[in-house]
Amino acid sequence: MTSRMPLYLLISLLFVIGFSLTVYRHQVYGVPWTMGQKHQVWEVEARVEFEATGLPVKVSLAAPDTQKGFTLINENTSSPSYGFTLVETENNRQAEWTKRAVQGRQILYFKNQMLVDPNSKYNHAPPQQTIPSVALDGPLMIAAQTLLSQARERSADHATLTRELIKQFTDLDNQNTALLTKEMSRADAIVTMLSMEGIHARVVGALRLEDGRRRQGIIPMVEIWNGNNWKIFDLDASLVNSEENLLIWNEKGTPLLEVNGGTNSVVSFSIISQDISPQQATNKKIQAESLLNFSIHSLPIEEQAMFKTILLIPIGALIVVMLRVLVGLKTSGTFMPVLIAVAFVQTQLLPGIIGFLLIVGTGLVIRSYLSRLNLLLVARISAVIITVILIISVFTVVAFKIGLIEGLTITFFPMIILSWTIERMSILWEEEGAKQVIVQGGGSLLTAVLVYLAMTNDFIRHLTFNFIGIQLIILAIILMLGNYTGYRLSELKRFKPLVKDA
Repeated sequence: MTSRMPLYLLISLLFVIGFSLTVYRHQVYGVPWTMGQKHQVWEVEARVEFEATGLPVKVSLAAPDTQKGFTLINENTSSPSYGFTLVETENNRQAEWTKRAVQGRQILYFKNQMLVDPNSKYNHAPPQQTIPSVALDGPLMIAAQTLLSQARERSADHATLTRELIKQFTDLDNQNTALLTKEMSRADAIVTMLSMEGIHARVVGALRLEDGRRRQGIIPMVEIWNGNNWKIFDLDASLVNSEENLLIWNEKGTPLLEVNGGTNSVVSFSIISQDISPQQATNKKIQAESLLNFSIHSLPIEEQAMFKTILLIPIGALIVVMLRVLVGLKTSGTFMPVLIAVAFVQTQLLPGIIGFLLIVGTGLVIRSYLSRLNLLLVARISAVIITVILIISVFTVVAFKIGLIEGLTITFFPMIILSWTIERMSILWEEEGAKQVIVQGGGSLLTAVLVYLAMTNDFIRHLTFNFIGIQLIILAIILMLGNYTGYRLSELKRFKPLVKDA
């Protein structure tokens, strides 16, 4: 007896892989289980203004990248007659504009879109091992050491030490903080003292994301390495920032804006929020990650639309297997109902059913005449195919003439499959009678209707298109049903007398 263990292992493997891919798709790419959900996208526009002096101009603006909570999905510029490129440096990304000679007031725009994404893939590499040495003049060094000593007594780790230092700078009467802020900014002073304590720290520029904000400036904040990841602190609050709706623009403490060949440069930011569908969010995220461009979502829209229907066919196959194996429903052909259901999707249900009955009914009448001619099988099938084409053509023209626009969609029916269906039903009629034709034809039509209802269900269409792992789970279920040897529901009628006798 052949062991079924390889089959069980294959089914288990398909289930595990399919389920893992589905969960991965949801967790990593944020594809929701149900439709109707929305994803938030922040669109941030940087406006750079400066006075050109007539010399060659080179403008460098720090550009954000994918970071914790946000995935960069698009960025572009509006700067006519300027050369533009995005430069990847060791410390940061920069948007760079260049022009040979220009004079007068100049305005450049740089726009990017950040998808709110809890599963964003970003680089949180640790800092360099060495901390730059700090050199302060005598009074400044004394003031820094005094502040550090006070904060150290009230803290327990790097994070609480940073918090205590920030608190000290909120005290306007503190002479030590006043002395330091005369020579440097608050952020630079805090970073300097943290460096003296042996803590990796840097100044970063952040934007508070508020819908409809205009002419907003960068907010300097302090970021420290706590041993596992970077932690950001707001200088206007004593608590660690929650990072909600906070976008780090120049993350590694590099200059925000550098202008060569211009004066009086200034940069401001405008922010708007918009909601997009899960499919749009997934498409944009995959396009932003070039390593995943083999996904269906990276295909052109026309091909994606085609796959939306193709990926529904396994659902139809599963329904056919369940109805035949578990219920015992008889159909004409194994998967003919699936193809008919695909045609119903194009024609809509009621016009599709009417068209199917007209074509098959007329075809059976003509096929009964052909059987009297004693033709060979190949010739008879070919004649049936041509007949089906003529029937569809006539019905389409008649429908158009009488104003039934729905009748034009009858051309979506698979002509070859209908021809074989007519041939099989005709042979069944001759061998087993009209009753079996009605039973199998009715079973096929009922199955096609059920498959159609499944294929047009928005929830099922969403799952099959967005979670490719569902296909492996369906395959596993079909293989499991293929191993079923029990009774069908239709066979219960045979054993009903035994139940009464018992």
